[in-house]
Amino acid sequence: MARTLKIRDLTLRDGQQSSFATRMNQEQIDRCLPFYKDANFYAMEVWGGAVPDSVMRYLNENPWTRLETIHKAVGDVSKLTALSRGRNLFGYAPYTDEIIDGFCRNAIRSGLGIMRIFDALNDVDNVKSTIKYVKQYGGIADCAVCYTVDPKYPEPSFFQKLLGKKKPQPVFTDAYFLDKARQMAALGADMITIKDMSGLIPPRRVATLVRLLKQHLSIPVDFHTHCTPGYGLASVLAAIVAGVDVVDANCWYFAGGTGAPAIELIHVFCKKLGIDTGVNMEAVAKINVQLREIRKELNRSVFNTEKPEPKPFDPLADKLPAEIDALFDAAIKAAQADDEQATIDLCRKIEAYFGFPAPNELVQKAEIPGGMYSNMVAQLQQLKAEEILPRAMELIPTVRMDAGLPPLVTPTSQIVGAQAVNCALDEKAGRPMYTNKSSQFVGLVKGEYGHTPVKIDPEFRFRICGVREETPYDTSKNQRQPNPVLPEAGGVKLAETEKEELLLELFPMVAKNYLTALKKKAYEAQKPAEAPAQAPAAAVKPRAQITGNTVNAPLPGRVLEVLVKVGDEVKSGQEVLVLEAMKMENSITTDYAGRVKQILVEAGETVPTNAVLIELE
Repeated sequence: MARTLKIRDLTLRDGQQSSFATRMNQEQIDRCLPFYKDANFYAMEVWGGAVPDSVMRYLNENPWTRLETIHKAVGDVSKLTALSRGRNLFGYAPYTDEIIDGFCRNAIRSGLGIMRIFDALNDVDNVKSTIKYVKQYGGIADCAVCYTVDPKYPEPSFFQKLLGKKKPQPVFTDAYFLDKARQMAALGADMITIKDMSGLIPPRRVATLVRLLKQHLSIPVDFHTHCTPGYGLASVLAAIVAGVDVVDANCWYFAGGTGAPAIELIHVFCKKLGIDTGVNMEAVAKINVQLREIRKELNRSVFNTEKPEPKPFDPLADKLPAEIDALFDAAIKAAQADDEQATIDLCRKIEAYFGFPAPNELVQKAEIPGGMYSNMVAQLQQLKAEEILPRAMELIPTVRMDAGLPPLVTPTSQIVGAQAVNCALDEKAGRPMYTNKSSQFVGLVKGEYGHTPVKIDPEFRFRICGVREETPYDTSKNQRQPNPVLPEAGGVKLAETEKEELLLELFPMVAKNYLTALKKKAYEAQKPAEAPAQAPAAAVKPRAQITGNTVNAPLPGRVLEVLVKVGDEVKSGQEVLVLEAMKMENSITTDYAGRVKQILVEAGETVPTNAVLIELE
């Protein structure tokens, strides 16, 4: 009997590492769903990760509707998967068991089959609750071990060696990853994913890990990777040869680059190896017809540029040129012989022939996820601060080491990446590094996200947090988000259902804005039509000439909350405003004591670097 390999499709959640997938609106997704029902993927990852945040933030759509609509169309043909950040769920902070319970229960009732659970620090304690509730409500607990690498420590100098200083011992060894997988299996994991969110795992390493996990575990092993640094396709091939049970892939036009390898290339390899994936490639070809058009639409409407697309290819209809077909055969032989460099070179030649992006050497050098890179680029473009990117990339390893070597996966990738941007801006402005720091970075260093793989220097923690000892997050002190009545929407509550309440808990500002607009729109639709009135000219708020000390924006962003009012007395170092940049909340403090003379910004306003926010006298 032929060996089988299960395929999990990531296209609708992680296509081009989220840059395409999270910008697809429901109408665009709906076009693909009839063909997904026929495609027979083992699983489809369609929810979690950045999706719930993004569909509200960018599309003004309901995340729950996204999940339920896909399930209604696909049914139980494929197991719908969500990516969950353990105790952080889909947000950027630790949450209580009550919230985790509610999300798991509602997600599974809405059609979710698999919850892929990981912790950004590989702190197993942080996944316990999600495993418990997923299994309690009948879902499959897929526990992911986040793959990462040790920093490239500098060699000790001659004099340092004389004094006995040695390079630190490796942290992220095979034994480390096996231990994490075993702990998760003991907690009830139904499968284990090797989650290579950075695409940094080379073929030989993944083959070793697959064999190791298969030897010591009795549950299926999945492999998840990305193509950004140039290892993706080669490493998937090596994992298949090593006996992995499941691999993750994207459909052609959303694959490669920052995304996972293309299912079409995996299909060619599997056919040559005599492996049955069970995927209906005729249906996949029909999905690709839709995705190609959607990609063009997104290029025009979202990215305002024509991103190069791969050469069209349908493995059922298109005959490969002899020299390209030979590359597939040679790559298989190289993987079977454990010839790592040959496997990589041959797979890169295959991808180059089809027009997939070349390896990103900057990402490879910085050792960061492709999604982290693409998100940093997109967010810095929004903030009109693109020139900061190269220096921010250079600072990422330093920030990561200072913060206890967290694996770079959401939310730690976002936290570390945003902090590297802050540090680059500090440097540019002539300020010491870490002058401006997000509240999430403070929480990470303090210990609120869990135990970091390497202990943080107590003096650095004191510099960032004001305390030297690790301080875990105390969920007993969690306060639910305000759920006010909206007079402008006819007196209904901001969140009227448990699902809406959960959105508000995970995404306070984004969900508040989305739900407020939703309720106002529904209320206005019920009112009888009125003749349009001439809108009065907006009153220009007079502002006094600035003569006193000012609080300026250290980086571009959006004002979330002003914490003071005119007339308040403030102390030097006091927090006066919260600024959102790159999805992180940055506490803005004053360098001066005094009385608030005028506030020059409002909540929701976008400001550039050095914008005057508050004047003191």
